[in-house]
Amino acid sequence: MSETVRVTVTRQDRYRFVVDFGPGIEAALGDEPAPLGEGAGPSPSQLLAAAVANCLSSSLVFAVNKYKEDPGRLTTAVTCEVGRNDKGRLRILGMAVEMTLGAEPETLGHLERALASFEEFCTVSQSVRAGIPFTVSVRAPDGRVLK
Repeated sequence: MSETVRVTVTRQDRYRFVVDFGPGIEAALGDEPAPLGEGAGPSPSQLLAAAVANCLSSSLVFAVNKYKEDPGRLTTAVTCEVGRNDKGRLRILGMAVEMTLGAEPETLGHLERALASFEEFCTVSQSVRAGIPFTVSVRAPDGRVLK
């Protein structure tokens, strides 16, 4: 089964763009940080990081929910390393994803199985990973590293 996703980006001023996700979804504002733009909205790098974080979060919730369990208030942070490639062009050189469960891992009887498979369900991160290396870690609410 194939699906088509369409997003329209329309320039408003300088580096400020309205991002239209389609009917029923509120548009967002994207902008480059100073000195190019005014930082009036997330940058393209931040939007990419948000897409990876959102997709991985959804995938982990899905994997845990398969066992009728709940990961609680899940928080996912993505750090992008932005630098220059060998041609001097700015690129995202890598990403580090840090996920923190809201539920105590001991209350999730199938967590190990969910952690072993959830990344495979994430459409965005698996697509991005083909061109940008990144790591994923999952932590318990107390900071213990689970994955």
